[in-house]
Amino acid sequence: MDDIFANITFNPEGLIPVIAQQYDTGEVLMLAWMNREALEETIKKNRMCYWSRSRQALWYKGETSGQVQHLKELILDCDFDSILALVDQEGVACHTGRRSCFFNALEDGKIKINKRQVIQPEKLYPPR
Repeated sequence: MDDIFANITFNPEGLIPVIAQQYDTGEVLMLAWMNREALEETIKKNRMCYWSRSRQALWYKGETSGQVQHLKELILDCDFDSILALVDQEGVACHTGRRSCFFNALEDGKIKINKRQVIQPEKLYPPR
């Protein structure tokens, strides 16, 4: 695995951006970040693991919400500084309850929500 990491360019914070895309439909689901440990965990477990910048901790997609992303393939871009993750998404990818995090369309100088909410966020993240 050291051969892989010798080629990857992490930013000064030790992170690399990752775009998660549904493997069979091409739907872009979300953008997140990985550090080396998150990438190693993802490769080892075939389940998406990211680095949460707000919590400063590893974050397995779906650990709280149950909306897991199963890894199908990882693809590095031409500069080795970003990753496309082809995944099989269980349920929704966005914490707002939408399938994709990309739902704010810019139309006629305004922002318009172009994807419906599939599930209420309170059902994904019940109060503790």
